[in-house]
Amino acid sequence: MKSFYYKFLCLVVLSFFNNQHFGSADPTDGFTLVPLTDGNFQLQKPYNEPLDERYSYKNGVRSFWIYNNDKPFKTDSTTRPRSELRITGHDYSSGIWQFEGYAYVPSGTSGVTIVQIHGATEGATTLQLRMYEGDGGDLRYYRYNLVDTDLYDKWFRVNIIHNVDKGKVIVFIDGVKKFVVKDQGPGDLYFKCGVYAAPFNSSNYMESRWKEIKLYKK
Repeated sequence: MKSFYYKFLCLVVLSFFNNQHFGSADPTDGFTLVPLTDGNFQLQKPYNEPLDERYSYKNGVRSFWIYNNDKPFKTDSTTRPRSELRITGHDYSSGIWQFEGYAYVPSGTSGVTIVQIHGATEGATTLQLRMYEGDGGDLRYYRYNLVDTDLYDKWFRVNIIHNVDKGKVIVFIDGVKKFVVKDQGPGDLYFKCGVYAAPFNSSNYMESRWKEIKLYKK
């Protein structure tokens, strides 16, 4: 009988830890916070629109929105419409860096990148996380791997760790590791967030909101 209770207790404890009910590590553990000021936030929007027609900053919340037929961010660009924040002054090409922010995407916004790592050996980006309608708001790696679901109309925490030296990117949603992928090689790298229309199947109106944007490194 004692042996039975001992085995039962072991199973309960194992299940307890497997479900991360105790002492789960935070993605930022071991990282150093990099101070950011407004000077580190460069805003990009359609070249023919006033900034306040595609961006607002109120009560700590940065709101970004675009329409599918908007112009690119400069006259000689062939890229898709965007309203984005680019972290400047902290471009990187080595080491371990981490982006953190809280995002909110209203339902109906689809076919749009809400956060990315710009720069790569080949191509323009190392990572894009795109929102699609799917199952109540699907977050995907580009238009491929599903990262998380049911993200519309609520705040969720985003942490992206880029270990350049190991060539690895890790995505956490609400503190839970959701996706790991090999990066696209070294380059002049930096983080961006907001809305950047995907090449295909974008909704007419796209919006994301961000708050508590932070940068960490090791």
